[in-house]
Amino acid sequence: MPARKTAKISKANAAKRKKAPKSTVVERATVLNSKVVYEGPLFRILHDRIVEPGGRTNERDVIRHNGSVVILALDNSKNKRDPWIVMERQYRHAANQFLWELPAGKLDAGETPLAGAQRELAEETGYRAKKWRPLVEYYASPGFLGESMKVFLAEGLEPGEARPEEDEEIELRLVKLSEVLKMIEKGAILDGKTMTSVLLYKRLRDRK
Repeated sequence: MPARKTAKISKANAAKRKKAPKSTVVERATVLNSKVVYEGPLFRILHDRIVEPGGRTNERDVIRHNGSVVILALDNSKNKRDPWIVMERQYRHAANQFLWELPAGKLDAGETPLAGAQRELAEETGYRAKKWRPLVEYYASPGFLGESMKVFLAEGLEPGEARPEEDEEIELRLVKLSEVLKMIEKGAILDGKTMTSVLLYKRLRDRK
């Protein structure tokens, strides 16, 4: 194939890749039947028979959850280029190990995401923040988990007394952004919400 023609095809393909599909219409499945097969204090499991948007009938087991909030709390009072991040270390039985994470927790019934984020930060760390803004929302494992995780950026921190729940044993640390990034690169941070939030925050900072 002539080089000139190859170049034209490459440019056309590149143009297609740049134009990401944008859809404002949320397509949902039609639920034919739904049965609760387990219900606990944190979540419930449903067995659903559905017609998916493409027309296919399927059966799905789904974990339903009120949703969670994640807080990327920053102390940039001394160094705005390399702020300190509020980090927690706690044992996670599902992972069978201690994990480094950002503060996070489930939303109470009827609670707004912002109110939940403010409550969780105060309860787990004692910190309160003067400035709050949403960073991103995502689904950690949408193949079977219906939990939406809403991430907030919290700045202007004021220390206080933490009030963790009875079953929570949390080790609290302030870690520089540069060090958290190194921990991610070395595999010392395995928690998805922490990697997602910190790496996105770093990318947005680099654009400024």
